[in-house]
Amino acid sequence: MATIGYVRVSSVDQNPDRQIEAIGDVDKLFIDRASGKDTHRPQLEALRSYVRDGSDDVVKVKSVDRLARSTQDLLALLQEFESKGVSVDFVDAPALSTSTPSGKFTLTVLAAVAEFERELIKERQREGIALARAKGKYQRNPKLTPEQIAEARRLVDEGVPKTRAAAQFGVSRWTLHDALAGKGVYGEH
Repeated sequence: MATIGYVRVSSVDQNPDRQIEAIGDVDKLFIDRASGKDTHRPQLEALRSYVRDGSDDVVKVKSVDRLARSTQDLLALLQEFESKGVSVDFVDAPALSTSTPSGKFTLTVLAAVAEFERELIKERQREGIALARAKGKYQRNPKLTPEQIAEARRLVDEGVPKTRAAAQFGVSRWTLHDALAGKGVYGEH
């Protein structure tokens, strides 16, 4: 079992010493100097590769926002670590530490809330699209230009199968069918 520290500061100018001191003694330390908006950070990637399956390693982080900014990213990272048997302890938020039953419970509730929030966002998006369509303000852009449609029509007239012609233009057979028939975004509804 190893204790691994993870520290993140947002810029090269910021000093990581406060975080390093807060997490205390560790066997290995990873320090990122990058924004937290993205989970593809060099040292976080190195940490993810470093932890071993079934090792009972512990990752120590000063605060939740140092590991991830969004709930979705945080939960994904914690699930990844948990699947390897690695626990994560947050110095400033022990209630979220995955090494305790209460921390696991809290994270399960957070995961449920995050899933609920994603579903609400999807529902609002669908409602917004439906409303915009009803007002004639939402329309997908055609994937084929008029010149490409003319070329596809020529190929099909010469006996080239629609599936092959569609592949040549990087679209599905159904998209090509709609374009040739003047349906959907290629003609009148």
